[in-house]
Amino acid sequence: MTRKLNAAAVQFHIEQGQVENNLQTVLSALERLRRHNVRLVVLPEMWSTGFDYRSLTQLAANTPELVDKLAGQAARLGMVVVGSLPESADGALYNSTYVLDGGRQVGRYRKLHLFSPMCEDRFFRAGNATLAVDTSVGRIGVAICYDLRFPELFRRLALDGADVICLSAQWPKPRQEPWRTLLKARAIENQVFMVATNCCGMQGNIDFFGMSMIVSPRGEVLAEGGEEPCEVLVELDREDLRAYREAIPAWHDRRPDVYGVLT
Repeated sequence: MTRKLNAAAVQFHIEQGQVENNLQTVLSALERLRRHNVRLVVLPEMWSTGFDYRSLTQLAANTPELVDKLAGQAARLGMVVVGSLPESADGALYNSTYVLDGGRQVGRYRKLHLFSPMCEDRFFRAGNATLAVDTSVGRIGVAICYDLRFPELFRRLALDGADVICLSAQWPKPRQEPWRTLLKARAIENQVFMVATNCCGMQGNIDFFGMSMIVSPRGEVLAEGGEEPCEVLVELDREDLRAYREAIPAWHDRRPDVYGVLT
């Protein structure tokens, strides 16, 4: 585990259904981030396709090849890359985050909470497992968009040893304040770093506001994007995290004997 870690959120306008264009956007961003010695990169939710429901089954067929290409780039640049893609498996579609490290897929997480107001539950099957995984940059946890509203998931990831949690999202206007508030809350209550990437721009009639954020265990916004495409990056210091956990010993002072949950 590295004490200091340069982490980045790659915020961009996802072109709905345009897999190759979106891939080139990501590959170009990774090349730029290499100059800043970035080791951990988080991409938006469904970054290759957007929610192009009419073509999702066909588009999901591209995902294995995309994962291979991105893993090759991650290996060449010495990065861990995290991002959500449509996955076809078991006769169903999943909204799945892939964790790529050194040219290998070291983890895959299928979104637990499907957002019914945008019909996600009509097109995807929900996952049934959480993911905290060891990587070359330390142990990270993974969540996707609507998951942010369910604090139990983030406590589970923290209990499983994640000190950085990566969140890929497509979080639209006008819900900027819940986005900001919940990201800070998840960081504070679990004493973890949050690296959260949102997309930006219009998809159909939905306007995505960006505001990708990297938040400290103290709830400080270390870096934040605006509403335009950008790369948000900052250095995370795990020694600072350790010192803060000692100063505010919330983990030691927990009472799972009383709550009876997430022991």
